[in-house]
Amino acid sequence: MAEGEDMQTFTSIMDALVRISTSMKNMEKELLCPVCQEMYKQPLVLPCTHNVCQACAREVLGQQGYIGHGGDPISEPTSPASTPSTRSPRLSRRTLPKPDRLDRLLKSGFGTYPGRKRGALHPQVIMFPCPTCQGDVELGERGLAGLFRNLTLERVVERYRQSVSVGGAILCQLCKPPPLEATKGCTECRATFCNECFKLFHPWGTQKAQHEPTLPTLSFRPKGLMCPDHKEEVTHYCKTCQRLVCQLCRVRRTHSGHKITPVLSAYQALKDKLTKSLTYILGNQDTVQTQICELEETVRHTEVSGQQAKEEVSQLVRGLGAVLEEKRASLLQAIEECQQERLTRLSAQLQEHRSLLDGSGLVGYAQEVLKETDQPCFVQAAKQLHNRIARATEALQTFRPAASSSFRHCQLDVGREMKLLTELSFLRVPEAPVIDTQRTFAYDQIFLCWRLPPHSPPAWHYTVEFRRTDVPAQPGPARWQRREEVRGTSALLENPDTGSVYVLRVRGCNKAGYGEYSEDVHLHTPPAPVLHFFLDGRWGASRERLAISKDQRAVRSVPGLPLLLAAERLLTGCHLSVDVVLGDVAVTQGRSYWACAVDPASYLVKVGVGLESKLQESFQGAPDVISPRYDPDSGHDSGAEDATVEALPPFAFLTIGMGKILLGSGASSNAGLTGRDGPAASCTVPLPPRLGICLDYERGRVSFLDAVSFRGLLECPLDCSGPVCPAFCFIGGGAVQLQEPVGTKPERKVTIGGFAKLD
Repeated sequence: MAEGEDMQTFTSIMDALVRISTSMKNMEKELLCPVCQEMYKQPLVLPCTHNVCQACAREVLGQQGYIGHGGDPISEPTSPASTPSTRSPRLSRRTLPKPDRLDRLLKSGFGTYPGRKRGALHPQVIMFPCPTCQGDVELGERGLAGLFRNLTLERVVERYRQSVSVGGAILCQLCKPPPLEATKGCTECRATFCNECFKLFHPWGTQKAQHEPTLPTLSFRPKGLMCPDHKEEVTHYCKTCQRLVCQLCRVRRTHSGHKITPVLSAYQALKDKLTKSLTYILGNQDTVQTQICELEETVRHTEVSGQQAKEEVSQLVRGLGAVLEEKRASLLQAIEECQQERLTRLSAQLQEHRSLLDGSGLVGYAQEVLKETDQPCFVQAAKQLHNRIARATEALQTFRPAASSSFRHCQLDVGREMKLLTELSFLRVPEAPVIDTQRTFAYDQIFLCWRLPPHSPPAWHYTVEFRRTDVPAQPGPARWQRREEVRGTSALLENPDTGSVYVLRVRGCNKAGYGEYSEDVHLHTPPAPVLHFFLDGRWGASRERLAISKDQRAVRSVPGLPLLLAAERLLTGCHLSVDVVLGDVAVTQGRSYWACAVDPASYLVKVGVGLESKLQESFQGAPDVISPRYDPDSGHDSGAEDATVEALPPFAFLTIGMGKILLGSGASSNAGLTGRDGPAASCTVPLPPRLGICLDYERGRVSFLDAVSFRGLLECPLDCSGPVCPAFCFIGGGAVQLQEPVGTKPERKVTIGGFAKLD
């Protein structure tokens, strides 16, 4: 039993060692310099946060023509073992710039950096080509001397070397071959020594004897990170410059107004972030492995899809070649047929003209016929001959080749085809559509309209996505509802929730795939279900002054003779006519909403609601001319002068005139106006494109809103003891258009007397 446990423990230890060895082996690529592809030796941190060996950086700057900016000379080893052969095996293999190249650079004027002469007034700018990010990094005037050494990376490299070379001893750098194992190290001398060599190079009674020995190491570092500008230990971190600074750097003008924190705070904050990120990664190893499998599968699919795409392109090009070859054959056949037909006609004409020559068969035959003296026989033989001679004579007098020798009508114009072939390219996905905010709106349904940008590839169909934004956020990504394969450039979303905010977006799709999403558009839905009704002009004043459209959704009031008579009696008394139009639907329960647009040029229009019985009682059979004292609205009250204060008004109207809305003193707080407000307590606001009316029958309240932004304008009390009807009052000229349902011709526009209905 004990042997089995020991074997299991041994196996666990071996597995752990294998995992550690594999992990360290995988980490090795993180410790390689991107220039020499060997482990870092005194790495420097570039401004782009990448690392490079100090010696490699000097070589790169030398190859770029920057001479004398290879860094601080004291950063190089100055120990007795600092010869090229003993300093580092890697440095002995490094390719150094050739002396003749350096001489040519110096003679060419590259004494400081390319393109700048000595003594120039402008400060020197040294650019370093980072081998990792492939970009030019500005090093400043001091070059490599202004960079920090990455001491942490050096420690990691040292620990890695010790872990991968277990049992390997560090040899003395001063012994004659064969060197002994090093037992001490000296930070000041920057070398490792055996006991004898340490005593030899640190003789008693000299200053070197004061050097404190350390453990042998392959990399000597300063005890702390020093500021490259002032050679002092860094104590703070500048968040603005994202750079470590010392006490002297803090008081410099270059850091005035910057956010500078102690290095301990920056250390703790960055360590917490790194620990949190690393913990998240380690806790999601299954996710990483899943994504790796997905990426590997994507790579395989990419290879297969790429090969298929090549075959498809080759097949299409071969198809184009076959079509061109077929077209070439048909065109050549047409030219051949035309050529043969012309040659046949020209050959016949040529033969006919040859027969007219002296000595030819036709002329000789005619001459012999003329010798005939028997008149009947001559007439019999010469009749047909005369016709042939006449045709030949006519052809001779009006000579013209029977066919043209030109084939200009067979020329091909391939300019358009050549342009198409030149522009032949891969099909691109559609660009992000642009939503037409002028035609997109929400009423009883949501109508979304969009268009593709100019020069965008066509889309076969679209995908519309929408979701509510006023619901509690659910964990995870936002869930969108989709309408797939929408044809055309508009979509109708039915049955939206009332009093909600919807965000919508759309993207196109073609054979190349899906394009980018459009910008999100937010739409407010009405606060209550939409009430659909038509206008009924049976109640109110004379119909001669009211013109209701055929669809009974628009009405126009034309000032007639009564208004002219009122203007005639302006100095003695003013009486104006009031025309009323009601809706053909009465509300008896619940909440209802409808919207309308009022012509800004209307003289005076009142929009609102009232008890059906009171409206009929007030306006049925009323005279054409009434006193202003009998006002059904009177500025948002019931119109009943003798009503008690506690009684709710039977009417609630919003007064609009000349592009303005008259609001009472309670409008700012959306409170109901139960009394008359004087002119000093009233105010006006601009007329919005559409007005919304929301009736809460149970609460006995009416709200007037801006139907575009759904901003509240006014809230009034209302007597809802009976059926309530929408009502519209006109004094003078004016026009009102009801909002049409979205599902019925959303793009339709009708003009009534110069007043355009809104779509």
